[in-house]
Amino acid sequence: MPRPDIARQRLINQGLVKPTLKTASEVVARLGAVQAQDYGASKWGIAQRTDGLTDARIEKEIDDGTIVRTHVLRPTWHFVVGADIGWMLALTAPRVHAANAYWYRWLEVDDAVARRSRTALTKALRDGQHLTRAELGQALTKARIQIANPIRLACIVMRAELDGVICSGARRGKQFTYALFEERVARPTALEREAALFELARRYFRTRGPATVDDFAWWSGLTKADAKRGVEAAATDLEHQSIEGRSYWFPAAERTIRISSSLAHLLPNYDEYFIGLKDRSAFGVRLTSSGVRPRTDGLFGHALSVNGQIVGVWRRTLVGRTVVVEPKPLIRLSEVERRAVGMAARKFGRFLALPAEIRWTEFR
Repeated sequence: MPRPDIARQRLINQGLVKPTLKTASEVVARLGAVQAQDYGASKWGIAQRTDGLTDARIEKEIDDGTIVRTHVLRPTWHFVVGADIGWMLALTAPRVHAANAYWYRWLEVDDAVARRSRTALTKALRDGQHLTRAELGQALTKARIQIANPIRLACIVMRAELDGVICSGARRGKQFTYALFEERVARPTALEREAALFELARRYFRTRGPATVDDFAWWSGLTKADAKRGVEAAATDLEHQSIEGRSYWFPAAERTIRISSSLAHLLPNYDEYFIGLKDRSAFGVRLTSSGVRPRTDGLFGHALSVNGQIVGVWRRTLVGRTVVVEPKPLIRLSEVERRAVGMAARKFGRFLALPAEIRWTEFR
């Protein structure tokens, strides 16, 4: 399987070729988790895997608590459905705590501070209260827990998220809030550790495959040993192939899906199509063959993709009641490909419920 074929198969498995899912929670559940530190961009990533969800409809699912935004897998925010957050935290939070150990020591957020913080936060958020981070800081200060700087507050709040005390609440205008986990998440599923490893691996390889154990360990934050155990548990649900001397795992093809060679996507930064893989070289084959050094190992910004290959970047700007989309290809695109990019830009406009204007930054 050549690298471009690996990328195209991932495009199919991600649900980016012929999207059929109806809700954001279906997308998040299928992917397992969706990296979400760039909140608006992450919603656009979810929308591209549905049959046309708008920003407003995804926002409603988040406000309703069907989807929560919290720290899990790695030390960053992810969207996770409420039913999954319990077992995912139990499986991955210890590893995130270990990754954060230096910050806990430096900011003096030890076990005693964490216990006192849990008590203060639970009291402040009880009975359906949804509070901003600044308001949580006020509640902690009232409980005589020192908030020396915003970083210490962020560390205390993250630790409470990882301990399953708090999670995202409904937004208050454009402000993010936090809610009490036990009130926000009605019936989180509990899984034994081996079952959780199986479930996380199964979802990962069904949507990111073909992928390796190293890719799974990177995405999940698990140790290499636990990642291997997860793959071994899920192996009966997957297929395996050695490609260029490396073992790749992927789901069995249910049906043949044809992909247009000009299929274009305006992918957001941190999109699960590429951020969930340690080795991203399969996405840069076209750039490499054109003499352009790909920057897929350290992605930043929004990625312009054609036929599963990253071919440039893009950005968007709101000008009045219009969204201006500015694609910047790093290689020359055909007219057919440019028209496909235009279609993707109009789809982005429909997501925002705004007319879209495309302004090319031309390849030179």
